[in-house]
Amino acid sequence: MPSEFSGKHVTVAGLGVSGVPAAKVLHGLGAHVTVVNDGADERARTQAAELEALGVTVRLGDGTASDSGSAAGLPEGTELIVTAPGWKPTKPLFTAAEQAGVPVWGDVELAWRLRGHGGRKAAPWLAVTGTNGKTTTVQMLASILAAAGLRTAAVGNIGVSLLDAVTGDTEYDVLAVELSSYQLHWAPSPRAHSAVVLNLAADHLDWHGSMEAYAADKGRVYEGNQVACVYNAADRATEDLVRAADVEEGCRAVGFTLGTPGPSQLGVVEGLLVDRAFVEDRHKNAQELAEVSDVNPPAPHNIANALAAAALARAYGVPAAAVRDGLRAFTPDAHRIAHVADVDGVAYVDDSKATNTHAAEASLAAYEPVVWIAGGLAKGATFDELVAGAAKRLRGAVLIGADRALIREALARHAPEVPVVDLDRTDTGAMPQAVREARRLAEPGDTVLLAPACASMDMFTNYNKRGDAFAEAVRELGA
Repeated sequence: MPSEFSGKHVTVAGLGVSGVPAAKVLHGLGAHVTVVNDGADERARTQAAELEALGVTVRLGDGTASDSGSAAGLPEGTELIVTAPGWKPTKPLFTAAEQAGVPVWGDVELAWRLRGHGGRKAAPWLAVTGTNGKTTTVQMLASILAAAGLRTAAVGNIGVSLLDAVTGDTEYDVLAVELSSYQLHWAPSPRAHSAVVLNLAADHLDWHGSMEAYAADKGRVYEGNQVACVYNAADRATEDLVRAADVEEGCRAVGFTLGTPGPSQLGVVEGLLVDRAFVEDRHKNAQELAEVSDVNPPAPHNIANALAAAALARAYGVPAAAVRDGLRAFTPDAHRIAHVADVDGVAYVDDSKATNTHAAEASLAAYEPVVWIAGGLAKGATFDELVAGAAKRLRGAVLIGADRALIREALARHAPEVPVVDLDRTDTGAMPQAVREARRLAEPGDTVLLAPACASMDMFTNYNKRGDAFAEAVRELGA
């Protein structure tokens, strides 16, 4: 039991996927744990009861304790705060902690410090971050690692607690770790074996405060890398983050590209995924890893995800055959460019996970011609660049949700010839109407694509429910 936690007064900020494991682990290590949580809904009450039965103090509806930001906002005696990743740095609780000289960690920081606890093997981390594609890439990576016979798991922001992975009974050879910008903000210490920033586009700026701060938090994933910093050759910002990182001696920069790879890159040649980074004499030689058709689905941005996953796996020493086998075995999660059905010669594709403009741009680039279903909560986004880039692909557009006017105005500016149906409603029943309107606009050979470029909470509980509603409406068309 690490002496640094025994008897220590620790405040855990937030319940949920990360807070509950953090509270349990710290309590088990002998800490005096108090959990504060903004909400007091049924789920929070259930989680609170579970923790209180262990002897943990829980204060529901008291996530900040003080609106003044004074030290009085801290639970008495607090020596450390472990926060859920979504809590903004501007919370009064953190202002109070700063004034009192109390450190603030995220659950990822705590997990890193507990690696090897109890004599367990401290499995190295292969870390993935980026604006879009993180979960798919981490799952591909875990599939590749498993195909190589390694004990592994996809953990972190994917919904599986890193704390559970590093303190549980299973001893892993290596972990595939998804890290969000929120998690990285609160995690100054982790040092990955190898890491990738898949892409970088404006997102969560209301949380980070600026694009510069958002990028800086993403770039933390490269700090202290041991073997490879993997970057997107098509996204200069990711390469800039590699250049700025302080890494271990001998750590290499490895790019991935959808084009022909140069030395120290992975890329695509005549329908093959090839490696010119982890081969002997990379200036002259290349290693075939897989066929493009082994990637499911083989949309351009998903091929990029596969190349990033392959690069991390190869950095860890995985053989080429395992890359192929892992990609073949991988099945993507629902609502990620998922083909729902063909109806009257028109393909219907659910990419409800495209909750920002960068993700929608990648999705739209995979199909042509497209009837686009879009809209929802814009989260401060603008749509001119997205619409201008996709205009030639659009057969039509059907707009739903609270901020649909922003997309309609961008279409009027950059694609005035594209027919637009503006559904003036934000109830869940709008989705069947949207699908019917899209069917009317579509022609055989077209794709009706749900790629909202917006969050879903104006109409649905989450993007999963939005995608389910789309799929159900499509099935009704074919009934």
